[in-house]
Amino acid sequence: MPELPEVEALVAFVTRRAAGLSVSRAELGSLSALKTYDPPLEALVGRVVEGAERRGKYLCTRFGGAPGLWAVVHLARAGWLHWRERLAEGRARPGKGPLALRVGFSDGSGFDLTEQGTEKRLAIWVVHDPAAVEGVARLGPDPLAPGFTEAVLAEALGRAGGQLKGALSDQSVLAGVGNAYSDEVLWAAHLSPFKAADRLSPEELGRLCSALTGVLRAAVERSMGAPAAELKDAKRSGLSVHGRGGEPCPACGARIREVHLATRSFQYCPQCQTGGKVLADRRLSRLLK
Repeated sequence: MPELPEVEALVAFVTRRAAGLSVSRAELGSLSALKTYDPPLEALVGRVVEGAERRGKYLCTRFGGAPGLWAVVHLARAGWLHWRERLAEGRARPGKGPLALRVGFSDGSGFDLTEQGTEKRLAIWVVHDPAAVEGVARLGPDPLAPGFTEAVLAEALGRAGGQLKGALSDQSVLAGVGNAYSDEVLWAAHLSPFKAADRLSPEELGRLCSALTGVLRAAVERSMGAPAAELKDAKRSGLSVHGRGGEPCPACGARIREVHLATRSFQYCPQCQTGGKVLADRRLSRLLK
């Protein structure tokens, strides 16, 4: 799933490549992907791209005109943006394939939004203000926003309660962090995924805040300037524990362990994070603190 660093890099890429171009075509490939009907998707045609912004894991593209319009996209777990210097000429038609949306620009370039798999959770909204999208409106504080401090993090985690792993990847608690980077942050902070989110000591909170901002900033720096097609590989290459179950921990050499949940898994280092304890790999087991 694209998370904060990848979406931040996509924002920069779309702004760099499309700003100043007018939309020549906007064609839906998946009827279920479009979540709004007024304004219609066709209202984007003829409008000029003014830029793009990130709201959590949402890619928000701003179009000129009166009143202004935004195309807000959530790529979900299996969605991606594929830039084409020369967009296919055939009109996109709704069907069962991976194509969700095709947008063409005045210079012949454009992009396809695609989603692999059967879940089909990629979502598109055409709105006058991104805040009109419910998921955007309920986002928690952004770890890379100016003014994000230990106090802001403590307040967010205190409201969330529950376990750290779930709190960090809950978008209403913190904006932009998902399964992969929550693993990386917890590993860097030497904290158990199952530790209570509202019971951190001041020292633990400080480690977590430092790891959170440090891991995300480093990932953004690795991703910036890369074309959209290379961002997934850049993410994978920069991960230390996520997706590396069974491999040696890069810090201590212990075997990285994983816990499987209903539809996903997460990884951690017992030596670095849980005092050598191996977390039970079943969803309803007693959770280790």
